[in-house]
Amino acid sequence: MFQVSERRVCRVLEQFRSTQRYHGKEAIDEEMLTGRIVTLASQYGRYGYRRITAMLQMIGWQVNHKRVKRTLAPAASAGVWRQEVLKVPKKQPKRGRLWLNDGSCLRLRPEYPDHVWSYDSVLERTHDERAFRILNVIDEYT
Repeated sequence: MFQVSERRVCRVLEQFRSTQRYHGKEAIDEEMLTGRIVTLASQYGRYGYRRITAMLQMIGWQVNHKRVKRTLAPAASAGVWRQEVLKVPKKQPKRGRLWLNDGSCLRLRPEYPDHVWSYDSVLERTHDERAFRILNVIDEYT
């Protein structure tokens, strides 16, 4: 459009010319892989992405831990675990377990107001360096 060479434009923008030629490749089996990861993660609730990767490799998938963890959709900014709302629950004492007995690791998604709440405490300081704490409580639906 402006009759300027690629070399000159890249020099002005301080970019490598190879960045202008790269076209990402989309794997064909991403949906099957995601389904398999979700199946294994819900079956083995305490396993993280590294162990799930090892299990997939034993089954016969050609994957590494980065592929299992990385972002599948370009719009999302998190890996398969966050995209599918999976998490590895922290190890808890034998008394008073909070997770379900079936080993599931799916987070509760808020469906209506006052359904799921989150809280966090924050330590702040006044202008004369005195500390005070704030308890933040958030309704995750709203």
